[in-house]
Amino acid sequence: MTGRASAREVVDLVADPLTFSELPHPERDVVRDGPLAWPGYDLSRARAAERTGETESVVCGTARVEGTEVTLIAFEFGFLGGSLGERTGDRLEAAYTHAREHRLPVVPLIATGGSRMQEGMVALTQLQRVARQSALTRQAGPAQIAVLRDPTTGGGWATLGAGADVVLALPGAQVGFAGSRVRPADADPAAYTAEAQVAAGAADAVVPLDELRGTLGRWLRLLTGASDEPAPVPEPLGARDLPASGRDAVRRARSPERPRAAQYLDAYFTHRLAISGDRCGGTDPDGMLCGFGEHGGRTVAYAAQTGAATRPAGYRTATRLIRLADRLGIPVLTLVDTPGAANDAEAERQGAGAAIAELFGVLATVRTPVTTLVIGEGGSGGALALAAPGRTWAAPDSYFSVIAPELAAAILKRPAEEAEATADQLRIRPQDLVDLGVIRSERRQVP
Repeated sequence: MTGRASAREVVDLVADPLTFSELPHPERDVVRDGPLAWPGYDLSRARAAERTGETESVVCGTARVEGTEVTLIAFEFGFLGGSLGERTGDRLEAAYTHAREHRLPVVPLIATGGSRMQEGMVALTQLQRVARQSALTRQAGPAQIAVLRDPTTGGGWATLGAGADVVLALPGAQVGFAGSRVRPADADPAAYTAEAQVAAGAADAVVPLDELRGTLGRWLRLLTGASDEPAPVPEPLGARDLPASGRDAVRRARSPERPRAAQYLDAYFTHRLAISGDRCGGTDPDGMLCGFGEHGGRTVAYAAQTGAATRPAGYRTATRLIRLADRLGIPVLTLVDTPGAANDAEAERQGAGAAIAELFGVLATVRTPVTTLVIGEGGSGGALALAAPGRTWAAPDSYFSVIAPELAAAILKRPAEEAEATADQLRIRPQDLVDLGVIRSERRQVP
């Protein structure tokens, strides 16, 4: 497939063969040259129809993608730049309504320049219709996975695209709220790309066109895998014996040889897909891993600290992940491993306190079961924010503390050499935490 693909070409690429069925088009009385009586608008639409074979800028229907039934929304960029007008809004509303009635995931395949100039404010208000339909569908439960084609700009990006649960993008696609003709003259074009949106935390991944159906199929299977059963506690991958002292617990948790989050996730899941970014302009790939995977034939969502200090974007990404899992009825596994929240000036400017508070609140109120395993350092509130109240276990080569022993000694105005004794006083070993009622003990990793 070369050049800019048409709506039906993309549908054929994504849908399983012979499974696409177009939805009926809502009927609307045609007003000559549209709501603004824009001279030549009817002629422009007629030419677009002749050129593309379509009567509007979206094609909506149902199909199967790798076996999962979905509602597909495919934009036809050749029809007036894939712009949204009043009849476009009619079709989109009908598609989302169908998805809710039949509890189908929604997959918008977006290629649009934004709202249609020839319909003025009537066209712009279609964004409110689309936003409402997306929100109603979110409340009803079905997942929404957007695919950003070239270009995805304006209100189409700010509603169907950025508002989706998972956002995938084709390589090199132009993506941004501002289209190429309305940006500042000195704007860096590299900022308006799929790759830039992934780097900024606004999209989850760039997916090559020839991998799109398979990737969508995997995402759809994972996001439709609701379960009431909690995620099983992972088996410990490191030490099996418990630490003799607080000093020993800290030493083992900080050892470079200790298994980290990626190893635990690889051992736990048969396959997994990552989400990326907090949708607020930030990512924390070095501090937090989030996504969905398959364990024992069931979908489990995961949020895992990597052993580094967790940044505000990491906490916000985990919050986004857990909220989505809660809405979809998917159990969550969290892995705690951090010396603490990032405490530099930039972290404060990025809202560290608010990000941690939001995660605490989400874990306190979600309905879906959350299972937590402490796999390394459990440093203060920055670690506790990811721990499920009443459902937290600890691996033998871990510790959990109100603060790092060295910092505790400093706060207590003790000499540095008393940090080890302070570690013992804090009772931070897994067996101490069981005695204190902080973690659970019914798994063998914490006798």
